[in-house]
Amino acid sequence: MASAPANNLPIFYNDLIPLNSQDHADYKTQPVDSAPFLANQHAIPLTVDEFVSAQRFTPIIFSAGADSVPLALMGLNEGINVFLDDEGKLNGPAYVPAYVRRYPWMLAKLRPDIDELSLCFDPTSPALGAFEEGQPLFEDGKPSELTEGVLKFCEDFEQAAARTGQFVRDLQEMDLLMDGEVAIQTPINDQPFVYRGFRMVNEEKLRDLRGDQLRKINQSGMLPLIHAHLFSLQLMREIFEAQVSQGKGPIAVPAAPAAPTPVEA
Repeated sequence: MASAPANNLPIFYNDLIPLNSQDHADYKTQPVDSAPFLANQHAIPLTVDEFVSAQRFTPIIFSAGADSVPLALMGLNEGINVFLDDEGKLNGPAYVPAYVRRYPWMLAKLRPDIDELSLCFDPTSPALGAFEEGQPLFEDGKPSELTEGVLKFCEDFEQAAARTGQFVRDLQEMDLLMDGEVAIQTPINDQPFVYRGFRMVNEEKLRDLRGDQLRKINQSGMLPLIHAHLFSLQLMREIFEAQVSQGKGPIAVPAAPAAPTPVEA
């Protein structure tokens, strides 16, 4: 049974193997009520299709570096996710990114010289296995309705990821992304807590766009996405306050940035 290379795997994934009717004929899937792999993740890749829904619950930022990706910020410090408890269960209203809902599945190339993508899964996930009970992945040697649905979800995710990549490239071409900084003043510290290490849309440059550029981003549907991103940044303080209320807040001016390294999608 061929495995995907162990290196360069996306976050959450420990391994990837292609699903096939021979090796996994008796595999079933069972529901899980927690995501412990997510409990210590503070920034999750997000597609543009999710901006409007996500901006109600979490700040949307862009990772630092040349290859920026949008991120749903679930904590201001690395290792902190204010939306989940220590067992990986949701502790209140939240938006769960499609990147998380896709796990343990994803489409991947089995060979670098072939463009075709195959449905693969992480065999370390407790949601899949040769269980006595659960929903089968294959019926009469063919993919079950559930598996067909998983495949469609993964295909839709790849298409959304492609749209997201184009969105970021358009922002970069118009030089609309800048290094971000958020300062939060609290009674517990004389100096504000300053978070850096992420990118955001430059509102001043957005206002100064030429008419043809503004028309382009309006007609392409970029403008509502940019506004969703900018509106969501108001939630930074709420995330900070949630960290404090959960006993995860800083006690001195932190050195850790909000999103210190790019997260590969």
